[in-house]
Amino acid sequence: MPVAAQKTEAPKKFTPYEAAAGEEYMNEKQLEHFRQILLDWKQELMEEVDRTVRHLQEDANNYADPADRATQEEGFSLELRTRDRERKLLKKINETIEKIDEDDYGFCEACGVEIGIRRLEARPTATLCVDCKTLAELKEKQLGG
Repeated sequence: MPVAAQKTEAPKKFTPYEAAAGEEYMNEKQLEHFRQILLDWKQELMEEVDRTVRHLQEDANNYADPADRATQEEGFSLELRTRDRERKLLKKINETIEKIDEDDYGFCEACGVEIGIRRLEARPTATLCVDCKTLAELKEKQLGG
């Protein structure tokens, strides 16, 4: 069985939110829209974890040939690394749902401006506006490279 596709991107199966003219940013309808996106994403990730567990249990053969065994172990290793990234993502999704519940969602943690509906639909766990994220990435690039 091939390594499962990564689910680190937000689910694509949602209807984009269309704000009414003059609608207040991050009102109850918008918060519910994002809560549902996050819950759907979380469900997809949990289903992927279940598939991985079943795959590891069902396909755990003890191959006599060292090359076959190494190939299988490498595949398992890749799957487990992917699941580890997804575990961290699940934590971030849960933290984001808590922010929605606390009515503290959709605003940049660095400067306080609106992150924006379209950006949040693309990355529902975003905590920075585009400008602050760009600055953070530039700083990281300068310090790291």
